[in-house]
Amino acid sequence: MTLEYNYPSVAATDFKSDTVTTPTPAMLKAMLTATHGDDVYKEDKTTNDLQERVAVMTGKPAGLFVVSGTMGNQLCLRAHLKQPPYSILCDYRAHVYTHEAAGLAVLSQAMVTPVHPSNGVYLTAEDVAKYLILGNDIHTAPTKVISLENTLGGTIMPIEEIAKISELARRHDLIVHLDGARIWNASAETGVSLSEYGKYFDSMSLCLSKGVGAPVGTVIVGEVEFIETCNWFRKQTGGGIRQAGLLAAAADVAITDHFPHKLKETHQVTQKLAHDLAQLGITFQLPVQTNFIFLDLSKAGISASTLVDEGKKLGITIMGSRIAIHHQITNDSIEKLKLAVKNSIEFARQQRSIGNGHKKPIEGSLAYGIYDKL
Repeated sequence: MTLEYNYPSVAATDFKSDTVTTPTPAMLKAMLTATHGDDVYKEDKTTNDLQERVAVMTGKPAGLFVVSGTMGNQLCLRAHLKQPPYSILCDYRAHVYTHEAAGLAVLSQAMVTPVHPSNGVYLTAEDVAKYLILGNDIHTAPTKVISLENTLGGTIMPIEEIAKISELARRHDLIVHLDGARIWNASAETGVSLSEYGKYFDSMSLCLSKGVGAPVGTVIVGEVEFIETCNWFRKQTGGGIRQAGLLAAAADVAITDHFPHKLKETHQVTQKLAHDLAQLGITFQLPVQTNFIFLDLSKAGISASTLVDEGKKLGITIMGSRIAIHHQITNDSIEKLKLAVKNSIEFARQQRSIGNGHKKPIEGSLAYGIYDKL
């Protein structure tokens, strides 16, 4: 499987994230024919159609277009929570906890219960049950929402485990939210439909500017009253867009043109790249299942700065241990990435041979989640 395109993109050499993709000619053409209604007044047809499309795809009654995945998650969680004290249970690497500028504390006044998955990859119902805060002990902040993320670090949470966690939540009258920034990738890879995933969540945030490649936007979905509350909070936080149709049109094309086939292609390219890197002796922090590879630089004796510098010499952008494959990466860039890794390994060997091995922990050996989803 190869990735080649007949139009130039500045993203062609950029491995730091799948957010870096640029609008395709089809997206730009769609923007020219988008409606120009005022979305704050719910008067834009293109935006309304996109919201309805994603809601139908996920089996939910209503949807709301917002500018980012962070806004989508924070609006959903705030709308679910009524009166503190309360807490949100999530994976310790979850974007809602680690990469949304303390939004849960600032916007929802919520405590967080970060949980380490016992299997090292994804949360299980047993993990969740162990850390639920239930009852009326006035010293605690009871769990009100379980927030799951799929994919997380490029790994897929099995639908069977999601079902078990959802059933556990229902037993205790808890809410379940999905940070589905890359649920498109999970669905494309597993064949599980968005509506099947949707059965187990009260709300979902589906990012459009990552895997499917739209320039801007996320759609959140849930019950009608819930979405109305989110819309209120969207306005309050300055997220109301006037002529949103221009952005919604591009997002609609992104779904049509890239889901699921283009995402499956990027997964195949990622798997091939991981195989080639393993042949060089590289190991990985997590299973490679979709479009992300997390290199174990510490085991390879490579510093993150060395790898970044080797990439720059070859004209490609790398974010340390995290490698993201998207639909605009070219085969030439992938070959350069492999060469950058090979050169970094050789540099590390030379350093060790002359007695200049690392005296301190290798740069970039922090938990991979520090870079996840940016």
